[in-house]
Amino acid sequence: MKIPAATIIILLLTLTLPGHAAFSKGIEGTLMVSGQPVGGATVTLWRTAGNASPKSLATVTSNQRGRFKIRGVRTRGDGHVLYLTAKSGADDALVLMSVLGHEPPDKVVVNELTTVASVFTSARFIDGTAIRGNLLGLRIAAGNAPNLVDPATGTWGKVLLDPINSTENTTLARLNTLASLIAAFGTVADDAWRADFLKTATPTGGTTPKNTLDAMAGIARTPWATPKELYALFDKAYPQPKDGSRRAAPLVPYLAYSPPDFAMILKFAGGGIYSPGKLQIDADGNVWSGQNWMAGSQSGVLNNIGGGTIKLLPNGTAVSPAITGFTGMGVDGIGWGTGMALDKVWLGALNNTIGVMNFDGNPVGKESDVPMAGTIGNLMGVGTAANGDVWIADATKNSLLHFPGGRVKDGRIVNVKGLKSPFGIAIDAQDRVWVSNSQGTDVVRFPADDPAKVESFPVGTAVRGVALDSKGNLWVASNMSEGVPPPDFPAGTPIMKQFQLVLEHLLPFIRKGEISASRPTGVLNMIRPDGTQPAPKGFTGDKAVFVPWGVSIDGNDDVWFGNFWGRGVGLMAGAEPKGRTEGAKTGDVIHVFQSGSIQMVTDAVVDPAGNVWVANNWNVIDALDNPDPARPTSTKGGGDGIVVIYGVASPVKTPVMGPARPAN
Repeated sequence: MKIPAATIIILLLTLTLPGHAAFSKGIEGTLMVSGQPVGGATVTLWRTAGNASPKSLATVTSNQRGRFKIRGVRTRGDGHVLYLTAKSGADDALVLMSVLGHEPPDKVVVNELTTVASVFTSARFIDGTAIRGNLLGLRIAAGNAPNLVDPATGTWGKVLLDPINSTENTTLARLNTLASLIAAFGTVADDAWRADFLKTATPTGGTTPKNTLDAMAGIARTPWATPKELYALFDKAYPQPKDGSRRAAPLVPYLAYSPPDFAMILKFAGGGIYSPGKLQIDADGNVWSGQNWMAGSQSGVLNNIGGGTIKLLPNGTAVSPAITGFTGMGVDGIGWGTGMALDKVWLGALNNTIGVMNFDGNPVGKESDVPMAGTIGNLMGVGTAANGDVWIADATKNSLLHFPGGRVKDGRIVNVKGLKSPFGIAIDAQDRVWVSNSQGTDVVRFPADDPAKVESFPVGTAVRGVALDSKGNLWVASNMSEGVPPPDFPAGTPIMKQFQLVLEHLLPFIRKGEISASRPTGVLNMIRPDGTQPAPKGFTGDKAVFVPWGVSIDGNDDVWFGNFWGRGVGLMAGAEPKGRTEGAKTGDVIHVFQSGSIQMVTDAVVDPAGNVWVANNWNVIDALDNPDPARPTSTKGGGDGIVVIYGVASPVKTPVMGPARPAN
């Protein structure tokens, strides 16, 4: 095959984890486009680490079979990232990439598939041919690329091919469609098509790309920007035969319809995942979550078996025990009560217990070590402060539990005026504690050292998740909008009974069409540090917000929310829109991500690589609230799996203990 005059830049990233000994090895690679070799490419090996500029280490040339060898590659135990660039031709327009991970295979294939996988997982760190950013984020990105494409073979990765992802979502077809655009750029397309492709791939607020690497990076950063236009280019390059038969595209399956976005989305299961509530990410990028119910059980709001705590590695691999997850200290079922400190995971359980475990999932003590053991109610949100304080919401006794410095033995019950089934907790930089009221219409705030000085701020109804941006603005999600009356809750109503009452309260409105996708309910509010609100009635995102639940802030101070009844994850412009949200107004919903793998979402959190992790909390309503549910779906009341959307957010330093901070 004759490749048009172009520059082919292949970035092969290798990563060594801290603590690993240095070693020397060789890399043998093959450069391919549309199944054909790319010869005569000048291949340069670079090393980069964190935000430092990359250093050129070696240069070779690929032969006419597209093969190249680089010998004596010395990897070190300091977290450095290695990557290769390969140039061929005069116009520097065709660019490929492949991320290899911390132990690169001896032989690699670099092609359009590896390019898409690498760009989407490293989207937040690509700047031209340089790869730079926070070191943990680079490690996370490198570890996730093989989930999409195997760098050794240049074909689909094991996670993408598993029974869940290969059939539940369109990620495989999206990946193939984007890769086919790169293939077309290097083979069948003419100059006009190539120019249109580069223009269409221009990221929001960015400049027009000059090559396919920049183009894919633009698509990956704002995959919602031009999906229809990109699909039209695919259709032009590989037209659909009039008889409906297969297109001549180089990769199948491809998308049969124009997508709402080109996000790369995968779902992870196992390790006891079932009905995850709150998500947390630790300092190493691992994902933790307490589960409402046990995997495999026919649980719902009427009858249930509590779940444990799950842990996923930064690449989504489950390391917690199957079915039960991590257990201990009497914890049996966890709602919103997963909190993260620098050295421990804190759990507020639905069965009136508190759990504390180390990062191996082992309890740090006994149930009786908790001073208030036996006197507390159903627990919900856990808030951790920058000074190490831990606050837990007692949702049935309308009080808070305070553990100064995170010391279990010093725990005490704090009574705060105005609590109505407290739910979410956040502690700001002034050491003020913000608490949402799930049975009310407000958020309360008080100084941590003076709980009697309580202030109240009106928001929506059935107030849930809270999060602080870097400027100290509190963002809060309410299930229902102003004017939708809350259900009546008898004093001390257990959490599962509360959920039952809320569900039974909403369903009649939904059945009558008074609440629907075209007439949704729910709002997000922003409360400034001085207590004022730019939109006292809240933001609805032009009807995109539909029973929101959890809220998180990314490194750009934009807002991510679990769009519970809307079965999606929303991105909302933050207090000072900039970068990808420049031109939007505060509270505008930029996009709602949906997928066959995304169910009824409670939480969405951001990791140091800019990936958004998503909690599928509920799924089949009949299995939740029916005393005699349909047996085939009786295990599907809770949501299954935790989902990741790669590279769409601005990276965040974890754990989040107070205001969100960008991961620099």
